[in-house]
Amino acid sequence: MKFTFYQLISATSLMFLLSCTINGNEENQIKDKPNILWITTEDMSPRLSVYGDNLAKTPHLDEFFKESLQFTNAYSVSGVCSPSRASLITGMYPTAFGAQHMRTIKRTGALDKIKDPELLAIPTYEAVPPVGAVTFSELFRRAGYYTTNNSKTDYQFHDPITAWDESSDKAHWRNRPDPEQPFFSIFNIMMTHESKVWMNAEMPLLVDPKDIEVPPYYPDTEIVRNDMAIHYSNIIRMDSIVGKILNELKEDGLEDNTIVFYYSDHGDGLPRMKRWTYDSGIKVPLGVKLLNSDRAGEKTDQMVSFVDFAPTVLSLAGISIPDYMQGKAFLGKEGKEPREYIFASHDRMDPSVNCIRTVRGKRYKYMRNYLPEKPYVQFLPYRDQMPLMREILKMKEEGKGNDIQKLWLADSKPTEELYDLQTDPHEINNLAEKPEFMDIKSRLSQELDSWIEANNDPLTLPETEIIKNLWPPYGEQPVTQRPIMEVEANYFSLKCNTDGASIAYQLNDSIGTKHWKLYTKPILKSEVDSLNAVAIRIGFKQSEVLQFKRNL
Repeated sequence: MKFTFYQLISATSLMFLLSCTINGNEENQIKDKPNILWITTEDMSPRLSVYGDNLAKTPHLDEFFKESLQFTNAYSVSGVCSPSRASLITGMYPTAFGAQHMRTIKRTGALDKIKDPELLAIPTYEAVPPVGAVTFSELFRRAGYYTTNNSKTDYQFHDPITAWDESSDKAHWRNRPDPEQPFFSIFNIMMTHESKVWMNAEMPLLVDPKDIEVPPYYPDTEIVRNDMAIHYSNIIRMDSIVGKILNELKEDGLEDNTIVFYYSDHGDGLPRMKRWTYDSGIKVPLGVKLLNSDRAGEKTDQMVSFVDFAPTVLSLAGISIPDYMQGKAFLGKEGKEPREYIFASHDRMDPSVNCIRTVRGKRYKYMRNYLPEKPYVQFLPYRDQMPLMREILKMKEEGKGNDIQKLWLADSKPTEELYDLQTDPHEINNLAEKPEFMDIKSRLSQELDSWIEANNDPLTLPETEIIKNLWPPYGEQPVTQRPIMEVEANYFSLKCNTDGASIAYQLNDSIGTKHWKLYTKPILKSEVDSLNAVAIRIGFKQSEVLQFKRNL
């Protein structure tokens, strides 16, 4: 099924005019639903003992994986967080709705402090999925779940007010008003983020730098080993945070009715890893603890992508998967046939401009560089704060390094890259021009072309033009229309004339609080003394507030 952010496609048969009430048997069915918990780690490849790397001691995750289904072929859709999170929350590829550049809605940290015209010229805008697309967490809310996010969002669009019951560093399943209500909760752990390599530089090292296995594309220096040792030390610290969250689940007696996902938002936050579609940038650890010890301790090499996560958790919860989602459920009743390929993209990273599209099977990976004249390494001030990266730049400036280390520092890129991941896991031996690999390259190239076409991928289209296509015709952000209240016999009902908009509301004493209920059905008049309501479509500005106060 094709999607384009050039057209705002009207979707039907979604959940936005839901008016059924939940009572009796339906309420009992909701309370029988499984809880779902996501524990997300930042910027980390599968550097765990269960994946064969014993340097970081992670006893809590070791125990977790003994009770879980372990995926050995799990991949993000990008080597950086925002496009990957856009895919996770929508079940769509970022290239399909304007979410591929890093970032779209704001500039990154250090960029705000650097008054460089090139940096200040980076446009800001919101990605716009097709009409009717919502965050999958909203679909959980519609199904009766209490949803919490603690606390990173970074979706390439501003967080819709309808997405979460709570989204803050205080958000927790323990805050749900009814302890019997099922929950979907996310905890995002920042300890392993790229920035922690320099921010935690003064903390004690928990691994010996001498034990580090330095990849062949890095110089083997004290600085490189030290930064990698800091990263491993942060993994150890992260493990204790995971243990705390899992212990809270146990304390609350929720272990037996909670499905738990553990994964990283993309690969390691180190140079040539983060931001790139090499496996070091997109391959992630993934463990899923299912109910009733189902598949505990089992390993699977089934290929899964971040675009599959949203349909998978909906499948596990027994919630219908909307047609606009491009991923394939890999667990639950709606589980599909395993995918043969995963796809990934690399576009502008802050001021560093590139356009790379990637397809990977179980053994071979094909990458196409649409801007081969651009070097791999460009001006990127956030990344360049890391001592390890400065060491690489110093090596380049001094003309040092061996042939492998110079590959990533070249002034241009090959148009195509092809790697045999079985014999070349570091992806340093490009086979794209080898005659004996032409058939493999041709097959992967065709798969990539089909994926690009299905997404109506803009590729190298300037972002100024992308913005016009997201917000036609002039690139000005539309505003969601204010909700309309209609009075029926015993009910108030709400609607919005903006196609695909969702509505949130507050009643009586809740007005002015941070919590907004999701509107799914008419509201009894007898329950309403006063009401506030807003509407939002993803990528649009939120509506003005509808205010109502009954004359008593």
